[in-house]
Amino acid sequence: MQTRPHGIWPILYAFFDAQDRLDRSAMRRQTEIVVKAGSHGMAILGLATEVGKLSPAERRQMVEWAAEDLAGRLPLAVTIFGNTPEEQSAAVSHAAANGASWVVLQPPRLPGISEAELIRFFGAVIERAPIPAGIQNAPDLIGIGLGPAGIATLARNHANFTVLKGEGPATLIARIAAETGDQLAIFNGRGGLELPDNLRAGCAGLIPAPDCFEAQVQIYEAMRRGDEATAERLYRDILPAIVFVMQSVDHLICYGKRLVAARMGIEVFERGPGLAANAFGLSVVERFARELGPYPE
Repeated sequence: MQTRPHGIWPILYAFFDAQDRLDRSAMRRQTEIVVKAGSHGMAILGLATEVGKLSPAERRQMVEWAAEDLAGRLPLAVTIFGNTPEEQSAAVSHAAANGASWVVLQPPRLPGISEAELIRFFGAVIERAPIPAGIQNAPDLIGIGLGPAGIATLARNHANFTVLKGEGPATLIARIAAETGDQLAIFNGRGGLELPDNLRAGCAGLIPAPDCFEAQVQIYEAMRRGDEATAERLYRDILPAIVFVMQSVDHLICYGKRLVAARMGIEVFERGPGLAANAFGLSVVERFARELGPYPE
């Protein structure tokens, strides 16, 4: 990378059609919305993309579609899923071959894996990666992760480890930033909770779902030019929607995806297993979609 990644990089939801296939047109439209609203980059295949429900072929398909639809207009980050270093390295190579700027390694779903084993696992994939690599550190969401000292050890040992998606409170982000110095471009997720404070704590940006990302772009730019009053006002406007969606990963996928679909004016077809929407939740989605309005196109 010529410059460190920064800014707001929305991560796409996985939209399916009535036949339970990835919906090509919905995925393309999501990308166009992300590009036209001024995002600094785009991400795919994280928790919001329901990566664990996708087959390896579908993951590759999504990378290829994203690269085709972006056509170089924005840089692309790809989250990597897999339970062996070999599986993850193959996915990294595929992402790099399709023009990804960097990758984010999810921890393997191996219950009981120790921190030392996880550092070795990530290190093996990072050393083979032909493009800059990061990790998704979300122990509260995934159940597996590293502490600040483990992240710092990984950064010292592997020069190609340059990005962290460190999902957690801003207080934890500040601690990780202090432990790692200037070695990592740190991003948070969590739908944009504490966005201004995350930037104050040392985040380079945010990787949120697209629910209200265009306001988050404005918040980031306001903070960047030192206009904290505007950033805080914009943050207050979208905070109720973020809090509603970010009750859990299942809640995000169920209702966050429906919020984006409502703003896009399309229908949602779910791929199970997952949280089933109820009438009250759908009424809340409808209210927030009305308040946020359709995406600018």
